[in-house]
Amino acid sequence: MKLSVGVFFGGFFAALGVLLFLVAFGTDYWLLATEVGTCSKAPEDAGGEKATFHHEGFFWRCWFSGNLGENNASMWNFWYTNQSPSKNCTHAYLSPFPLIRDEHNSTSYDSAIIYRGFWTVLMLLGVVTIVMASFFIICAAPFASHILYKAGGGFFIIAGVFFSLVVMMYVIWVQAMADLETYTNMKKMDCPDFAVYVRYGWSFMLAPVGVFFALLAGMLFLLVGRSIYLHSN
Repeated sequence: MKLSVGVFFGGFFAALGVLLFLVAFGTDYWLLATEVGTCSKAPEDAGGEKATFHHEGFFWRCWFSGNLGENNASMWNFWYTNQSPSKNCTHAYLSPFPLIRDEHNSTSYDSAIIYRGFWTVLMLLGVVTIVMASFFIICAAPFASHILYKAGGGFFIIAGVFFSLVVMMYVIWVQAMADLETYTNMKKMDCPDFAVYVRYGWSFMLAPVGVFFALLAGMLFLLVGRSIYLHSN
């Protein structure tokens, strides 16, 4: 009875972890940025000051124009129903916010791309590892194989570690590597009142939750595998 409970909760937590990882991987809301400046005013009848909204993920960085709400950094500005019908997108790997290839020297741009390359590799390793972990657990269930349960549990823990590194590297990117101060000063040359508001998006927030469930599922499956092994001897 205890074994079936462990398998049930392990599978439940694993499914949540896989779902959260895949949603975080596939959506483009790791970073949200709002650019505001009096150099881009809306018409008098537009209902507010004009702003440019950026959102970025693993695959794409997109931006669109819209009217600024009461809260400059509100997540609701980026909700699907509040976005402009037309927006521009580019590959996030080649043009991460706020770095723009034509507006930065080659050294800083190349360094940023290399850093993002490591982040990309860790993200892909995390996704591949958690898919492999799911495969091991699916194969283990019909045969009650302690080896497959342990392998699946180990891969879930490894996936959790990879995604933990992904989250930490992205925090370092936003806080240190992105150099928002230089970007802001450059924009202020043409727009003295320019300001940029940056915050983490919901895709980023899903990743740590997925890490927690993946690690929890991994430990449960390791315990299940050990329990099967002890009962088989």
